[in-house]
Amino acid sequence: MGMRISVIGCGHLGAVHAACMAEIGHDVLGVDVDEAKVDLLNSGKAGFHEPGLDEILRRNVALGRLRFTTSFAEAAAFGNIHFLGVATPGRPDGNYDLSQVRAAVTSLARHVDTPSLVVGKSTVPPGTAASLQEIAATVMPGGNVEIAWNPEFLREGCAVHDTLMPDRIVIGVASDSAEMALREIYDPLIDMGTPLVVTDLATAELAKGAANAFLSLKISFINAMADICTAMNGDVRALAQALGLDPRIGPAFLKAGIGYGGSCLSKDVRGLAAFADQTGEGQASKLLTLVDAINSARRNRVVSLVKEAVGAEPATCSSHAGSCLEGNRIAVWGAAYKPGTDDVRDSPGLDIACRLHGLGADVTVYDPMAMGNALTVSPELAYADSALAALNQADVVVVVAAWPEFAEISPAAAGSEAGSMTVVDACQGIDIALWQAAGWRVLSLTGSHVGP
Repeated sequence: MGMRISVIGCGHLGAVHAACMAEIGHDVLGVDVDEAKVDLLNSGKAGFHEPGLDEILRRNVALGRLRFTTSFAEAAAFGNIHFLGVATPGRPDGNYDLSQVRAAVTSLARHVDTPSLVVGKSTVPPGTAASLQEIAATVMPGGNVEIAWNPEFLREGCAVHDTLMPDRIVIGVASDSAEMALREIYDPLIDMGTPLVVTDLATAELAKGAANAFLSLKISFINAMADICTAMNGDVRALAQALGLDPRIGPAFLKAGIGYGGSCLSKDVRGLAAFADQTGEGQASKLLTLVDAINSARRNRVVSLVKEAVGAEPATCSSHAGSCLEGNRIAVWGAAYKPGTDDVRDSPGLDIACRLHGLGADVTVYDPMAMGNALTVSPELAYADSALAALNQADVVVVVAAWPEFAEISPAAAGSEAGSMTVVDACQGIDIALWQAAGWRVLSLTGSHVGP
């Protein structure tokens, strides 16, 4: 029999969690302060792209297992287990902004009148649960609220799958009763064989940030190897294959290219570095800061390749200012931070497009899915209805996201639209040999098979 739970914060994380908890049989009430978002979710629509999510929303709303509200009082009366899915954005100093988490706990605790479990899912630094426990105790001196932590490990574009078929579930608890409640909630997934890690609060809080930092390190490492391959005329693709065949390393996240982006990896690397520095772990902080620096440098290298492609003088063309690309038309294929999503938060490709625009270039962007979001955050750029339309008399085409659509485009068809047959492949997004055979000059960020 399902349990009654609420999910506070119904953005990408919260909406997916709410829908999937209803899908496995629980009665779920989602809570968000945005009334328009609540209305949209109650109609069975997420308002963002996530494969399979709208279908699950519609089905469970129709079945009566899932609904959404703006009322914390309603959530407190609905049940006694509440998940926190609110955002924890990064601040300029690298630390997490925990204001939304604190506000959610405060708002909920004001209405709780029975013993309740509040389960954090957002990515936070260790010690957050303890501070939230103090807030709850201050708002509710009777001690009716207990804090636990259950970090999410979702990949955008695979979030529904990752929730319904997770590779692990991590829970940080301070009592047997909290552990029992979470085991009961996740029982359908545990019965499928999903590993369950039960630990203390601080370790659970650290789990997501540490996972993202390790993935970021792996991406930055192969990109550093790509730079060495460029200097030595090596092939980073073959190097990645050799490394990936080592069972201690594995092939995942060893694709050299433009570097990571999105709402999580950069934020979590910087957040963990800031936390390590504050706790006196200077070496860990230096390592994570270097990981972030290597990643950021990839964007500078793409801009440099574009300058090289058009013959701009490095001495008079800064990466961040000037007009050395004035008069050049540049097509950018890709705006989402990765293929399969419409999310443009910290998108390396969109950032590069904006930098090129800042250097005076006439930049036209195309993305199969993220055009609307890109236009909202970067209205200064031009946008095209198709990849080929973006090429109209372009001096350079820059491939910044490896969408399958781009790999399938005929180089000959692209050449008939572009003004100059020069392409910068920043993400292993095209078949370089095929484009070269069609007469294109290819400059590759991976340092392999660079065109003449």
